[in-house]
Amino acid sequence: MMEIPKSVTYHLQIEEGPTSFGAQIVELPGCFAVAPTREEVIRRIHEAAKSHLRSMVEDGEEIPLPAEVSEEEFQLV
Repeated sequence: MMEIPKSVTYHLQIEEGPTSFGAQIVELPGCFAVAPTREEVIRRIHEAAKSHLRSMVEDGEEIPLPAEVSEEEFQLV
């Protein structure tokens, strides 16, 4: 069974809407979060990423490597 890496840096995209913030991790399609504040959306996307990666491991999927470097990076530890 594959293991979740202990530390990997993924690329985070955050968008501000009229009443909330949305975040997604570029390398993990379908991994996203929404929250009323930027700080909260970062906390939620971190939890979503851990859950997403756990599911990928359980399903035997390959863990994607980080894409090219962007302005904002997200370190999952």
